[in-house]
Amino acid sequence: MTTTAQRAAAPPTPPSTSAAPTRPTPPSTSAAPTRPAPPTAGGAEIRRHELAAFLRSRRERIAPEQVGLPRGARRRTPGLRREEVAQLSAVGVTWYTWLEQARNIQVSVQVLDALARTLTLDAGERAHLFQLAGATDPSPAADCPSVTPALREMLRALEPVPACIQNSRYDILAYNRTYGLLLGDLDAVPPEDRNCMLLVYTNSDWRAAIVHLDETMRLMAARLRASLAGHLGEPAWKMLVKRLQTESAEFRENWERYEVVGHRTKIKEFLNPHVGHLTLEHTDLWLGPDAGPRMVTYTPRNEETRRRLEELHEKALARQGLGA
Repeated sequence: MTTTAQRAAAPPTPPSTSAAPTRPTPPSTSAAPTRPAPPTAGGAEIRRHELAAFLRSRRERIAPEQVGLPRGARRRTPGLRREEVAQLSAVGVTWYTWLEQARNIQVSVQVLDALARTLTLDAGERAHLFQLAGATDPSPAADCPSVTPALREMLRALEPVPACIQNSRYDILAYNRTYGLLLGDLDAVPPEDRNCMLLVYTNSDWRAAIVHLDETMRLMAARLRASLAGHLGEPAWKMLVKRLQTESAEFRENWERYEVVGHRTKIKEFLNPHVGHLTLEHTDLWLGPDAGPRMVTYTPRNEETRRRLEELHEKALARQGLGA
């Protein structure tokens, strides 16, 4: 029997640890203000203001005559007006105004691409535009990291045979010097426009050099549709198709045929402005197990074409100051 003195001397009973999980302590509401704000909030706002200032500066430096617009007697705005940039880029005037006011709106890569072309941005300015917008430029870069030094050496070793590296979207990622003069002056084409689909449908030099142009355009549209099946919804592909549909009625017609064809070796005929008629065999050399990047070669089908390719290669070397 426990006495009163014993009960007084006994140590206090510790609280049961098993009861803690059954009644969790609610989070303190006073702790909410101590949560840090999202780390990108301030940076995003700064980028929006930088983007707005960048767009304004580039808009104001372009004369209306540069983009085919009349200056007019009452123009007081330096460069282009906002509504002119919006019209040329196929975006809403209000939406573009908000963009220059640093409003918190989402900008698609398609719109950024259109703005870059309207504002005639060079490669560095284009990269800056996409970086400020927090977007990845889906167009081919001038220096593609997937093209290794070994591949570039292979391209050079194949000369005078024209060769290039393309991806499944027909972006030209790298090319040797003979290929650079095969259908025109590829070095003069901005890196973001070095795409075989765009060049065949919109570049006058390329179109003039292709002997069977109508057949080539129809075949390439069918191949692009076949490749698109593995890239549905990807921004770069959507941007390319939209641009082609906007700039080429011939592409719209061929695209609406819904024809599909795979890659195969074929004979190509080109009328080169430097050396004349060329008959070549087109071969795709795939760089991986998937139908992605590939090396494209154009080997001569006859001795006359072989001789003319050597002459074209000499011209390419001479342009770089490397001729004999």
